[in-house]
Amino acid sequence: MKILTVVTHPRENSLTFKVADHFVQGLKDAGHETEILDLYRSGFNPVLWEEDEPEWSADHQEYSPEVEMEMERMKRHDSLAFVFPLWWWSMPAMLKGYIDRVWNWGFAYGPGKLDHEKVLWLSLAGAPIERFEKRQYDNMMTRYFNVGLADYCGIQNSQFELFYETINVQPGYMEEWLTRAYNLGLHYAKY
Repeated sequence: MKILTVVTHPRENSLTFKVADHFVQGLKDAGHETEILDLYRSGFNPVLWEEDEPEWSADHQEYSPEVEMEMERMKRHDSLAFVFPLWWWSMPAMLKGYIDRVWNWGFAYGPGKLDHEKVLWLSLAGAPIERFEKRQYDNMMTRYFNVGLADYCGIQNSQFELFYETINVQPGYMEEWLTRAYNLGLHYAKY
């Protein structure tokens, strides 16, 4: 399987990148091919301007060269994976801008849908699980990623994974996250 792995974090030496590295190693060890797209270092502009705003009355959509290139990149892959920190109970603006611009009308929703086999949303949260469960943020986010984004855009197999307490690292947590990330890659096709 060919998997596009999109990593979003401003610091290359972050836990997000360590987790992504272990996830990718799991993919490779399982025999998958993957391309890594580092949104920050790729120079991707997350701001949606007029040329990428859908023309609702047009039969055919044409977007900016940058967006068309990213759409073509997605088409070359069977499945997707996104690795990112959780900011304000959602994805960073850089990744949200990628979704806004690339998962656009006629390509990802509307008359055209994504035909990827699977998408994994792997996010790292600083807070403990209790804070999420208290107000059911974890359920809200799972529904948002799996239904609001993936299912709406045609991807039936969507998995949202959240790693908790990633700021004040407790003993043993780092090994647990890296092993879990590796196993998510190794068993990617089985979930």
